[in-house]
Amino acid sequence: MRIRHLALTGIAALALMGCGDTVTEQSIIGAGAGAGTAAVLDGNVALGALVGAAGNVAFCNQYPDRC
Repeated sequence: MRIRHLALTGIAALALMGCGDTVTEQSIIGAGAGAGTAAVLDGNVALGALVGAAGNVAFCNQYPDRC
């Protein structure tokens, strides 16, 4: 269980380090982070990718100075 949390923390850190410069890059990076998180947590990988992509694009649109 501890390894799962460490992996999740690492994936989240990677996702926050690289938001991407374009919407395409933002969605790809977010999808990768979401899919990775879902895989670690034994969730639906496709849904994780979708939520990750949407979340990263929304975050970068809301806070462009942080991306």
